[in-house]
Amino acid sequence: MADINNSAKDSAGKAASTSDGGAEGSAQAAAVRAEGPIWDIIELLFFAYRDFVGDPDEVLAKYAFGRAHHRVLHFVNRNPGMKVADLLDILNITKQSLGRVLKQLVDQGFVEQKEGEQDRRQRLLYVTAKGENLALKLAQLQTERIERAFGQLGPGSHDTARRFLTAMIDDDNREGVLRLMARADRVKKA
Repeated sequence: MADINNSAKDSAGKAASTSDGGAEGSAQAAAVRAEGPIWDIIELLFFAYRDFVGDPDEVLAKYAFGRAHHRVLHFVNRNPGMKVADLLDILNITKQSLGRVLKQLVDQGFVEQKEGEQDRRQRLLYVTAKGENLALKLAQLQTERIERAFGQLGPGSHDTARRFLTAMIDDDNREGVLRLMARADRVKKA
């Protein structure tokens, strides 16, 4: 673990020396790639993800739910009335995989499906009050972990983390993800 921490500090120092992200940032990125894989960040992402989903996993286990249930609850809660087809695109899973998870959530009263008003073949998804409560409980656990981390990093950490994670998304998906997030924020504020 000490090697991971030292390596993370070395990479953080390198990254901090280039704040504009322009040509100098590209040259720096090429130099890092020439040195080999960025093991510290790769491993920190693995461990951060493990712990980030670990808190909700404990709650989900009480319902015999897994991470796929969590993702469905999250996105349906954030995007009420979303089409099943849109959820398939977001989660990038098969219709069969989603069908099994969705059936459990519907059967246990966490999610409901309604026909589309214009097209009755559409299946629109909504969380129930029970589903919303669980989605918010899971989001609160993750929010607490994120806020603890931001508290250790100081001012500007939220924006820096947001820019880093946005940059990690494939170019051809980035705008769609940002639109989805903006739409969900507008719906929840309304």
